[in-house]
Amino acid sequence: MKIIDTSIADLKIIEPKVFSDERGFFMESFNLSTFNEIIGSEVNFVQDNHSRSTRGVLRGMHFQKPPFSQGKLVRCTLGEVFDVAVDIRIGSKTFGKWVGVILSAENKRQFWIPEGFAHGFVVISECAEFMYKTTNYYNPSAEAGFVWNDQSVNIDWPVDNEVLLSEKDKLLPTFGNLKAENI
Repeated sequence: MKIIDTSIADLKIIEPKVFSDERGFFMESFNLSTFNEIIGSEVNFVQDNHSRSTRGVLRGMHFQKPPFSQGKLVRCTLGEVFDVAVDIRIGSKTFGKWVGVILSAENKRQFWIPEGFAHGFVVISECAEFMYKTTNYYNPSAEAGFVWNDQSVNIDWPVDNEVLLSEKDKLLPTFGNLKAENI
């Protein structure tokens, strides 16, 4: 397993060791002991989620407010996505900064996004299936987010501003408005 550090220390890209031959491939997609060693703390995943989306679908930027914050271990099992995490930890030296990574069925990379980050992705292949583990259960009353193209965050999405959003995501506030609420 290869760990790739990002410009935000707590965000990690994980490349599994893949064993391929004429039959296909095998990889260990998750090992709790190894994962805890990688991130330097103990994690307890309680929920797995799976979505399927078509090209141009953008889901984000989402997070759960404390005490329902979620850490996420995300991966793309079909197709390709551009996945983004934004630091929303008040007082963090990287507050408002983002990291983006291509996750695909081909590269088999995973992205660790701890609590205190907003998360989103856009599908850049014809179709994508996206799976993730979370460290807390989804709680509708704690869900929050900010608009995907907020100028103050300035995420460099690989799209031409034509994305497919849910009705809920179209109504998200700006990052500045969330900041004023002390996230």
